Amino acid sequence: MNLQQLRIVRETVRQHFNLTEASNALFTSQSGASKHIRDLEDELGVELFERRGKRILGLTVAGATLIEVIERILLDVENLKRSAHQLAHEDQGSLAIATTHTQARYALPPVIARFKQAFPKVHLELHQCGPDEIVSLLKAGKVDIGIATEALHEEGQLFACFPFHHWHHGVIVPNGHPLDDGALLTLERIAEHPIVTYHEGFTGRARIDHAFEAADLVPDIVLTALDADVIKTYVELGLGVGLIASVAYHTQRDQGLRLLDTSHLFPRNTTYLALRRGHFLRSYAYQFLSFCREDLDENSVQQALSGRAA
Repeated sequence: MNLQQLRIVRETVRQHFNLTEASNALFTSQSGASKHIRDLEDELGVELFERRGKRILGLTVAGATLIEVIERILLDVENLKRSAHQLAHEDQGSLAIATTHTQARYALPPVIARFKQAFPKVHLELHQCGPDEIVSLLKAGKVDIGIATEALHEEGQLFACFPFHHWHHGVIVPNGHPLDDGALLTLERIAEHPIVTYHEGFTGRARIDHAFEAADLVPDIVLTALDADVIKTYVELGLGVGLIASVAYHTQRDQGLRLLDTSHLFPRNTTYLALRRGHFLRSYAYQFLSFCREDLDENSVQQALSGRAA
């Protein structure tokens, strides 16, 4: 048994049992990968994959059980390498963070500036993607920290999640817009205008939809986008009123636009910091978390990762 055999089995599962794709991902030949799998099955005395001819269809019952063990072994090997590197280079290395555009653009800049000042030799990798991809990257161990409003806290068995910050949606309109008349905003008044807002599954969009549904209103959503900058651009062009995360509005940068308070209309949103249980974190990763939330230290984070109360 060797690590390459285990990596090939894991990658075959990740590539949805496409051995060609798994071989390409690991820079090996398909015939070599197939032999590694057969050799491992012979050594273990069980078949890991269901087959039809040479085609792999899925995991056997034994394979479904052992793949969890294989994942743990490979994770431990990766953690061993990271631990050894930390002992040799405590203030050097890389920190990979997956987050959405809104968090990267508006919530994280002061945190990242502070972190880079404290750890100038650490290479920071910032992956901007949707919530589902953030979950996938965390599960695969390709990033150290995930930051998003959606999806992360739903993986409670696999991830440890910590609230990062709370925020509300707000309406943005051009200066002089009829909604900007000083009167209290209602969902009915907003629904009288075309709306530009986030794609489904991004930046609390589900809470916007639920609020209108609860009021028995069908808003005219004429355009959706992944980030607030795009939404603001089309609001400026007069396509409609915008519904964005209020943290994405800056008075000086967004001259010509007004942010109207709708905290009484839409529920509060929470953005989470997420870590995969069992994933080794360098000491500076804990420092990054403490820059996000001062009450997060290495001890409390490790207790949460182990499932113990802090």
